[in-house]
Amino acid sequence: MELTLRRKFKGLSYTIGDLSINGKFFCNTIEDTVRDLPSTCPETPRGRSCTCKEKVYAKTAIPAGKYKITFKYSPRFKRRMPYLHDVPHFLGILIHSGNTEADSAGCIIVGENTVKGKMLNSRVTFQRLSAILENEKEISIRIV
Repeated sequence: MELTLRRKFKGLSYTIGDLSINGKFFCNTIEDTVRDLPSTCPETPRGRSCTCKEKVYAKTAIPAGKYKITFKYSPRFKRRMPYLHDVPHFLGILIHSGNTEADSAGCIIVGENTVKGKMLNSRVTFQRLSAILENEKEISIRIV
């Protein structure tokens, strides 16, 4: 199964996108600001936080690209969540519910963007998405 996140509005503090499943629109997304990051972070040891000066902690969207998704237990949310693997400059990137980019810290928040800069019905949207993804063996997301 392939998810596609098409970023359609890049603002100063947040980014709005459309999430599709196998080419069919599913919901809107909100993320942090898209910043121009180097392709790699050579000074950062694997498994540690990024030290690049271009990345602003908890205020930077993940780089465009294609990432594998599996379900992983989140201590913060106390449940299994869709987890993006091998995201340059980032650790612990999830897809989850929330209201604004302030709830993101680099993660992808799903919902309905009917109010400027906010996600509505996010918990319901996330539950629907999780139910669809839970039984899939191979999931990827392409961010453009």
